[in-house]
Amino acid sequence: MRALLIHSLKLIDEAGGIEERKIWRIAKSEKNPDGVRYRLAYIPRGQKRPAVLYDNHHPKGHHKHIGERQVAYAFDGVGKLLKDFESDIEALR
Repeated sequence: MRALLIHSLKLIDEAGGIEERKIWRIAKSEKNPDGVRYRLAYIPRGQKRPAVLYDNHHPKGHHKHIGERQVAYAFDGVGKLLKDFESDIEALR
């Protein structure tokens, strides 16, 4: 199974920050048991690196970066992923 893009969005907010979301459906495997791959990023205006970044890749699995801090993320579906990402952006603002 090839990766199937199931969600893609790029927004520029009123402050000039960039929010970019990419979510793919992929084949379930030992490395990716949820069958989903994602990269969600929020880059505030004037910055080059994301202030909020959610991604999942082997060997780290599901995790998020808030500023310089990286923590594990308890993935519980795409809907919750998007809601949690938005909550972290709102908390940053």
